Amino acid sequence: MVNVVMLLLSLTVPPVHLAVTHGPWTRRNVLRIFLVYAFVFDVGAVGFLFGFVPHVFFADQAAEMIGWPKGSMFQFEVGLHDGGWGILGFLCVFFGGGFWLATAIGWSFFMFGAAWGHVQEIVTHGNYAPYNFFPAITDTLIPIYLLGLLYAYWRAGGLDGKLAPET
Repeated sequence: MVNVVMLLLSLTVPPVHLAVTHGPWTRRNVLRIFLVYAFVFDVGAVGFLFGFVPHVFFADQAAEMIGWPKGSMFQFEVGLHDGGWGILGFLCVFFGGGFWLATAIGWSFFMFGAAWGHVQEIVTHGNYAPYNFFPAITDTLIPIYLLGLLYAYWRAGGLDGKLAPET
C-alpha cells in the first residue's frame, strides 16, 4: 500500500517542483525532474524505508502483513537487498548517466521478479494479504514507469552524466 503512495508522490511532486522553480520547461529537464523524484520515492523510499526497515527491524510484523511465515532469515536478506537498492535510489539525486541506468535496470529486474513472486503467491496459495496483493501491482507499475521515463529521457538527449538543468 505504501508503494502506491510513493508512486503517486513521484507523479505529483515533480509538477509542483517545476512550478515553484519556474522551469526551464524543456522536455529533457522535465523528464530529468520526474526521474529524480522517481528514484527518490520509487527506489529510495520504497527500497530503504519500506523494504529495509520493516524486513530487518519488524520482520515478524512484515511477514504477517505479506502472508509469509514468521521467523525466517529470508526477511533479513530481503531487507538488506531492499536497503542496498534504496541507498542507490537516494544517491541518484547526486549521480546521473550510467548510474541512473544501472540503478533503474537493477531495481526493475528485482521488482519484476518480486511482482512475479507475489502473483505466484496469489495464484497458487490464494494469498490476498494486502502486502502481497498490492505489491503484485506496484512492483509491476514502478519499473514500467521508471524504465519508460529513463527511455524518454535518453530519447530527449539525457544520460550524459550531467544533472545540471539546461540553461
